[in-house]
Amino acid sequence: MKNRYSAAEAASFFQAQQGCNPDLAMRTYTSRLIGQEEDLVLHGGGNTSVKSQIKTLLGEECDVLFIKGSGWDLGSIEPQGFPALDLNYLQRLRRLDQLSDEEMVNQFRTHMLDACAPNPSIETLVHAFLPHKFIDHTHADAIVSLTNMAHPEDRLREVLGDKIGILPWIMPGFPLSKKVAELYERQPEIEAIILLNHGIFTFAESGDLAYSRMIHYVTLAEEYIASHQPGSSPVIVSTGGQTAAEVLLPLLRGALTIERGGTYHPFYLQLRQNTEILLCLQEEGAQARYESGVLTPDHVIRTKNHPLWLAPQSSDEEEIRHTTAAALAAYENAYEDYFKAQVTAKGVERIRLDCKPRVILVPGLGLITAGGTEKAATIAGDIAEHTLLAKRRASHIGPYQELAQSHIFDMEYWSLEQAKLDKTSLLPLAGQVAMVSGGGGAIACGIGRKLLAAGAHVYLTDLNEDRLNQVSALLGQEFPGHRIGTLVMDVTAKKSVVSGIQTIIKECGGLDILVPNAGLAHVATLEDLDEQKFRQVTEVNTMGVFQVIQAAIPVFRRQATFGKAPAHIIINSSKNVFSPGAAFGAYSSSKAGAHQLGKIAAMELAGYNVRVNMINADAIFDDHNISSGLWDVIGPDRMRSRNLDPEGLKAYYRERNLLKTEVLADHVGNAVVFFASTLTPTTGATLPVDGGVAAAFPR
Repeated sequence: MKNRYSAAEAASFFQAQQGCNPDLAMRTYTSRLIGQEEDLVLHGGGNTSVKSQIKTLLGEECDVLFIKGSGWDLGSIEPQGFPALDLNYLQRLRRLDQLSDEEMVNQFRTHMLDACAPNPSIETLVHAFLPHKFIDHTHADAIVSLTNMAHPEDRLREVLGDKIGILPWIMPGFPLSKKVAELYERQPEIEAIILLNHGIFTFAESGDLAYSRMIHYVTLAEEYIASHQPGSSPVIVSTGGQTAAEVLLPLLRGALTIERGGTYHPFYLQLRQNTEILLCLQEEGAQARYESGVLTPDHVIRTKNHPLWLAPQSSDEEEIRHTTAAALAAYENAYEDYFKAQVTAKGVERIRLDCKPRVILVPGLGLITAGGTEKAATIAGDIAEHTLLAKRRASHIGPYQELAQSHIFDMEYWSLEQAKLDKTSLLPLAGQVAMVSGGGGAIACGIGRKLLAAGAHVYLTDLNEDRLNQVSALLGQEFPGHRIGTLVMDVTAKKSVVSGIQTIIKECGGLDILVPNAGLAHVATLEDLDEQKFRQVTEVNTMGVFQVIQAAIPVFRRQATFGKAPAHIIINSSKNVFSPGAAFGAYSSSKAGAHQLGKIAAMELAGYNVRVNMINADAIFDDHNISSGLWDVIGPDRMRSRNLDPEGLKAYYRERNLLKTEVLADHVGNAVVFFASTLTPTTGATLPVDGGVAAAFPR
């Protein structure tokens, strides 16, 4: 592992942190160096600290411990990510014989110097009880790999030398803190402490030396493991179990949906298929090797202890369904047995977490991870991928030896560990995936905005890539950090539609909300209506709706195989379905056809728990400078016939409806979210969004 410390870079960093405590500036800089290495820490893992002095409000010198705060990632941490605590008080806590987790956290909070600072790391007392100024702690893959083998102490001393201390697995918290301090006092010459099945601490009086020691010992472990790897890489071969992702992923997605109080929470699925993953899964003995437990119990809240091994023997859908059902049932039964055995053995009461896997290994296909949010699926994926590769490299040295389930249970059901997870209330559409056709128009912009605000992952599709990118960019500015997928799609071409939906499945695992919104307008009386124009409008407005619904049905059917979560088709129909206009026959008749398709779909798809509803909108001209394709076509004619300018035309339509109100794209988006939120058991319904046009009342 490369030592990335640079004195010049450090000096530049300090200069940029004007007014910052110098020790804290150094702590921040070297913490970021650690956080840049995924082989050291992943997604908030590890912790670092520095002991320093600050002046209180009264001008008195106070010894403090700056320790990484909960929720901060070392790779991007700022000085404010290190809460300061009264060091002298923390060190006096060592006198206690015992200290509960709850009281320990209370002592942290009541002895912070800034009440608004983040919660300190749960390993704060380890850092406080060790005497060193700078302390670094990571879950380095190479170190943990060596600790998860038989007779790890002998191997660690052989590889890392005699300036290390070694402790067995001990739950983080007060007992671990005391054991670490006692070990150092017995061996004051050591430069690092290895915690079996956990990670490594390094320490020194300077930040660069503590960091350099971390890199040194991890490099020794990496070089030892590398020296035992075979000289040539195996070749990926066909396993005979190549599995169609478009079949398996929706099956899994339906099965992994969690129900709480009548509300269904689907998971995002993430599929990884790189060469190293596929090699791992095809090896002889792969199932036994990779079904084993986590590298470190810190990962269990993200991935559970064991992955699900799923190996259909063909791409036949029935065989995949049978294999998936059997494997999931066995996994959930095993988790239930594990939970019951542990609460019985320990004589404790706990609320069981869900039994569903977060990591699924499929030979011939790859690594699948599940999360309630895209971020959670990514975190599980990164951890699972590192775990696979670490186990593979270590397998050339010796067999993997996982930590006892008793210790795993303690960590998985530890309140302080669970507190690391985001417990904020889920948005109504969290975890759901939506596709909106006609994504380059004003109405799609409003629909996309409201779906994103409700927590959905949104894919916009359109044939016009420039308009699609314009809407995507606008929504991206409003919702930074949200993935907004774009797909160039021709809704009239079956191949294009199927390919687009397959892309969504591969990236997210399935589809929950389909909004056929693509539309085309043409102004002409029936006498003057060109046959080709009529066919073109009908192809988009009717056949386009048919194509996207038909392509989505297999996804909905597969998701419903093992799951009960509803899916939604919400057709953006038109006020013209009930109240057509002269010289608008192609549009009105084609929209009526789409509307009728929605009613048929409501009847046919109810068995898969798909709710199909229609929205009849009217007079939506634009959205944040995104124009309506329909009004781009018909607007000039309407203005000429009424001798109006653009603002006058908007006023005309506003005054025409009963509520005398302007109808916005966001209003259509609100209607979509209403249906998609399953607030009522409704299918086959029509909801006008037109301000009240009496002639268009549904009947």
